Amino acid sequence: MSPIRLFILGAFDERGPMHGHQLRLLAEEERIHLWADVSVGALYGAIKRLANEGLIHELRVEREGSYPERQVFDITAEGRAALTVLREEGLRRLVLKNDPFDLAVTRLDRDRLDRLPAAIQARIDGLAENLAEQQRRMASALPYLTVVEVWVMEHRADRIRAEIDSHERLLAMIPEIVADELTRKVHHDD
Repeated sequence: MSPIRLFILGAFDERGPMHGHQLRLLAEEERIHLWADVSVGALYGAIKRLANEGLIHELRVEREGSYPERQVFDITAEGRAALTVLREEGLRRLVLKNDPFDLAVTRLDRDRLDRLPAAIQARIDGLAENLAEQQRRMASALPYLTVVEVWVMEHRADRIRAEIDSHERLLAMIPEIVADELTRKVHHDD
């Protein structure tokens, strides 16, 4: 599932023909980078790829005043079919990425177990900073967001809060983890 393809095809489907700069302005207006995995800077390359695939097509070339010529694109029938698939896949697909921390915490250096509390606390602090940043972004974007975009930004904050809660539980488990690791070391050394 490609978020940038979904954004571009959805924009053409909803807004009609436009050139790349108009699409970029729309992405900036919607502050898409704050709540979706879409880089505004990647739009032009994605437009070219979609055109090469026949999902959008060039309607005309425009020139306004002293601005450079701009290609105006629109979605094709194939693009609408692809958009339908992207929308359905986006609603259906569950994405929970593996965190390298999970593997690292199962492969602890038994000679450095005393460093574990500080490492976990540093992650909690980093997550708290991420949450604060997400809340600042939401506050600044709020006047420009739709009802569902507000939910998306709140959902992201909820996920960060869940990570903080999970790490706090892990921090509380450190005595048990250390005892288990030391017990396993004794058995390993035998």
